[in-house]
Amino acid sequence: MPDRGGGPTGPRIRVGRPSRRVRTLLMTLGVLAVLAMAFTMFAGFWTDWLWYRSVKYSSVFTTTLWTKIGLFFVFGLLMAVAVGFNIWLAHRLRPPLSAMSMEQQSLDRYRMGIAPYKKWLLFAITALVGLIAGASASGQWRTWLMWVNGVPFGQKDPQFKLDVAFYAFDLPWYRFLLGFGFAAAILSLIAAALTHYLYGGLRVTSPGARATAAATGHLSMLIGFFVALKAVAYWLDRYGLAVKSSDFKATDNWTGLRYVDANAYLPAKTILFCIAVICALLFFSTIWRRTWQLPLIGFGLMVLSAILIGGLYPAIVQKFQVQPNEQAKEAPYVEKNLKATREAYGIGGTQVTEYSGTSNTKDASKLRDDVDSTASIRIMDPNIISPTFQQLQQMRKYYAFPTNLDVDRYSAEGREQDTVIGLRELNYAGIDKKNWINNHFRYTHGYGAVAAKGTAVDTEGRPVFTESDLPSKGQLGTYEQRIYYGEKTNTYSIVGGPQKEIDYSDDSGEKTYSYEGNGGVDLENPINRAAYAVALNEPQILYSGAIGEGSRILYNRTPKERVEAVAPWLTIDGDAYPAVVNKRIQWIVDAYTTTNGYPYASRTTLGDTTADSLTATNDQRTVVAQQNQVNYIRNSVKATVDAYTGEVKLYQWDTQDPVLKTWMKAFPGTVEPRSEISGDLMDHLRYPQDLFKVQRELLTRYHVKDANTFLSGSEVWQVPDDPTNKSGDAVPPYYLSMKMPDQKEQAFSLTTTFTPNGRDNLSAFMAVDAEAGKSDYGKIRILKLPTSTTVNGPKQVQSQFNSEQDIAESIRLLRGGDSEVEYGNLLTVPLDGGLLYVEPVYVRGGGLQYPLLRKVLVSYGGNTAFEDTLDEALNKVFGAEGSAPPPEDTGEGDGETTTPPPTTENPTVQEALNDAQKAFEAGQEALSKGDWEAYGRAQEDLEAALQRAEEAQTRAGGTGGSGGDNGGSTSSPSPTGSPSPASSPSPTGSPQSG
Repeated sequence: MPDRGGGPTGPRIRVGRPSRRVRTLLMTLGVLAVLAMAFTMFAGFWTDWLWYRSVKYSSVFTTTLWTKIGLFFVFGLLMAVAVGFNIWLAHRLRPPLSAMSMEQQSLDRYRMGIAPYKKWLLFAITALVGLIAGASASGQWRTWLMWVNGVPFGQKDPQFKLDVAFYAFDLPWYRFLLGFGFAAAILSLIAAALTHYLYGGLRVTSPGARATAAATGHLSMLIGFFVALKAVAYWLDRYGLAVKSSDFKATDNWTGLRYVDANAYLPAKTILFCIAVICALLFFSTIWRRTWQLPLIGFGLMVLSAILIGGLYPAIVQKFQVQPNEQAKEAPYVEKNLKATREAYGIGGTQVTEYSGTSNTKDASKLRDDVDSTASIRIMDPNIISPTFQQLQQMRKYYAFPTNLDVDRYSAEGREQDTVIGLRELNYAGIDKKNWINNHFRYTHGYGAVAAKGTAVDTEGRPVFTESDLPSKGQLGTYEQRIYYGEKTNTYSIVGGPQKEIDYSDDSGEKTYSYEGNGGVDLENPINRAAYAVALNEPQILYSGAIGEGSRILYNRTPKERVEAVAPWLTIDGDAYPAVVNKRIQWIVDAYTTTNGYPYASRTTLGDTTADSLTATNDQRTVVAQQNQVNYIRNSVKATVDAYTGEVKLYQWDTQDPVLKTWMKAFPGTVEPRSEISGDLMDHLRYPQDLFKVQRELLTRYHVKDANTFLSGSEVWQVPDDPTNKSGDAVPPYYLSMKMPDQKEQAFSLTTTFTPNGRDNLSAFMAVDAEAGKSDYGKIRILKLPTSTTVNGPKQVQSQFNSEQDIAESIRLLRGGDSEVEYGNLLTVPLDGGLLYVEPVYVRGGGLQYPLLRKVLVSYGGNTAFEDTLDEALNKVFGAEGSAPPPEDTGEGDGETTTPPPTTENPTVQEALNDAQKAFEAGQEALSKGDWEAYGRAQEDLEAALQRAEEAQTRAGGTGGSGGDNGGSTSSPSPTGSPSPASSPSPTGSPQSG
């Protein structure tokens, strides 16, 4: 065989070097690749900086950036130095080569291989661990800022008498430092041990391992440092008991010390701390003793003590001291938990009042007039009627409303009324011809707000709009209607340049517009264009002729993501809502400050607690911080986002919150004082739903103040499932203007119900004053029903509705053909000791693709009604037909009237009217007793008497007095309680006039 390596027996084959041109090309390509990577990284950084500068929150960007950079370099350098120094020291302490064993001599080729690259290898290892440690440390920027800017709470924990700020701000930072120290000690120990082994300082022999004196001293110091850190960990664990979560049958996510913690774990941690200190000193002593005998004995004793003292002893205490008399042992600690939890979640001032659940008035008809003064019952469900808004007010395919509309308050005719409102936002799915120009230059914004009364419908069951059409007009007056920032606006737009935008269309044709606001980032600069072309992966931005002088790019356009970006230290509520404020559309966003370091306060998972039947189906509403566990929350910030300019403003709402004060120190100038909130904006601020849902979940257990009752679990409630939704999710809270029994007038409130744990009857009703600016804002009231009697809960009321034969038959008729029945929100209103339930019923059918209100279900005191209008249903339930004035412009037929006959001076007529009055009273008495046979006879007598009165009046030549015409057309309820023929629904769901 020829020697292809060029030996003496064969020709040498030479491999030619690349030509200079090829080398130049390869170098050029390499440089270009590096430049491309560098510019890609620069583009992300530069576009972020431009965005923060455009919203005037550049200080947030710079503070966060410099904090991350500082932590990265400081802790990365510390880790690199620690590991690198120990590698260098182990190498320096290596023994002479002659001292190596036979086993160690086999490593000679490795030592020879790395000898020329020792410095580079050392640099590479230290750089790698430094980069990893620095990247990990930079993620702790929030912990650092909270520690360095921490503000005292002014409250001390009951066990250690330390300010709550120590647990919320200091302890997390100390734990990070401890974790970093452990990582540095372990990595240094591993690196040093490998180096000692490679160079013979540490030898593995058949009986065991042997080490030189130098290696023994070095490794002992590292182990001693690790054990010393363990001693610090034991000491911090003592304080950690105050914020430790554990399983406890009294509640999930119990936080704080229990009996076993205070009497077993706490002394055990102190003892283990002392043992760890002694053990660390023994390891340090090997510098002089040069033996591991005592340190290893001490280390073994420490491990054994951790098992016996830290594990077995607390288990014995729990088994033989706590369990035989648990309530007496745990009661003092439960009281601490009750107090801390109620304070941490802002439910300490909850007013719990006993409520009978049954009416105090024997004559229910007297309550009819009280209903209107007690509540403005909203029959427009914002979670149902979005398709109706869409069908009646969409105007163009490229507009759309959110799946769930919002409830707000607006003044009309001198009084505030609950209003359902939604914005006509841009719908990219509705653009017929999609291309880059249309998607990002032509279709750029929505147009106008649409609002409707929450308590009324027109004759067809449609919303009564107070703001409608395109452009929108109505009670909201003149305001900037263009919506460039909204919940459905999830892509970028380029506006203000040569390319005109589609503004809106009317009968005269398409209108164009060019953005005049200062929102977004200027694209005139070619560097900016190049950066966005790279960042958005859209090269056309770089060279498109549609971009020129005045062009601006708008992105990050949903209210939630804008507030999250400018205030990354806040937790954002899942539901932003629009309001017309000072002639502009403003998105209002509630934001929370949270911590999980409040001692003794039980934790909750926000994602689980804030989920309900709406979050499961709403495409816009989000669940806050899915797995964010907290045990302290405050609605400390109210934020606004201008729908035209995108301007973000943060207002300090809770002026006493120490967590917010801490963040305001860290980011000065970002949060405006509460005094800057205008009166117009204040009128639209409300109590946030997510906070309310967190509080109601805690109040299922923490409404009690007695430790023994809490431990027994006899008063545990639950949030009922939504009876109108088959998903099995919790019923959402509802906004409603109403008054509680101790209130003198109606207040805009957020309400919910509770049922006993595992049962469906009602146990409590909860409401919070939700109207900002009022003295009682945020006051939580709970009406607690007696446990000795049973009051129907929402699910039982819904079941009663569905099971009544006449209602079921009417529902079946409404579902005739291709119609669908949709149940609206089941509202609960306390009234005269009882509870009034009202539920609107919508029908979607007859070729229509949107729901119309066709019926209203009402229940009070076991009596139910299913009528065309709310007034008719209330009249029927309270037995006061005809006592209330008819609704304006309902157009729903004559309805049911059973009014007492009027009086007259004609004696013959008066005699007939007296007989009619007796028949009416007999009918009412029979109706109250459920005697339908007697009720039918009374109705026949009533009709005969009215007929006689009419004939006598005609003979006398009179035209008034008896009201014979009315009497002849009067229809009364049938014995079964079903609607009279004059008002019965047609199969398609539209009312027939009699």
